[in-house]
Amino acid sequence: MARPRTFDESTVLTAVAEAFWTQGYEATSTRDLVNRTGLNQPSLYNAFGDNRSLYRRALVHYLECSVRDRIRRLEALPNAGMAITGFFAEVLSRTLNDPFHRGCLLVNSALEAHAEDTDLRQAVAEEFESIRSFFEGRLQTFRLQSVDAVEIDVKQGAHHLLSVLLGIRVLARVNPDPACVTDAISIAIKSLGLPPLALAMFTETPARSHYDQTLLSPVS
Repeated sequence: MARPRTFDESTVLTAVAEAFWTQGYEATSTRDLVNRTGLNQPSLYNAFGDNRSLYRRALVHYLECSVRDRIRRLEALPNAGMAITGFFAEVLSRTLNDPFHRGCLLVNSALEAHAEDTDLRQAVAEEFESIRSFFEGRLQTFRLQSVDAVEIDVKQGAHHLLSVLLGIRVLARVNPDPACVTDAISIAIKSLGLPPLALAMFTETPARSHYDQTLLSPVS
């Protein structure tokens, strides 16, 4: 008879995500994961599989607690334009307040994925499409709600917003210059007639998730 687990799965996956987010998949050793989680190697692998399986599980956990949670929260806002601007306001806040310049684990996964790693590449592509679809849906609704909306194909607008998002997330890892990142976002949302970034930075939105409330620390 299998022994019951004596650890909280969500807590362990958060710790695993922290390790991969901070150091990257290739640079994260089994010892790093053991140190992060407090579990020994057999317990870790028996529960979650090998390093690749752990990485995939941790990525899904990260997404569920950050990007997916953010989309769910912001889709509930009555103002569709504020949903998009609010999305970028939260990203900007995380980008500029992370002293370790880790960027986004999803984008980092795209940069690390090997050509032969088709499953991971497909999973990342599907998440990008989910974000793009959020932008497109909110842009479509915003056009019906606001006289300020720019007459542009909403699919093209969503493509543009996704490209800006991915670009600033990469910049965040190598050169998180506040002016550069803020200007890139501000110009993108202004070009679509969306509410200004400053408005979203000081407007109440639904409660943020764990990953949006805190910046996880790397291994000391």
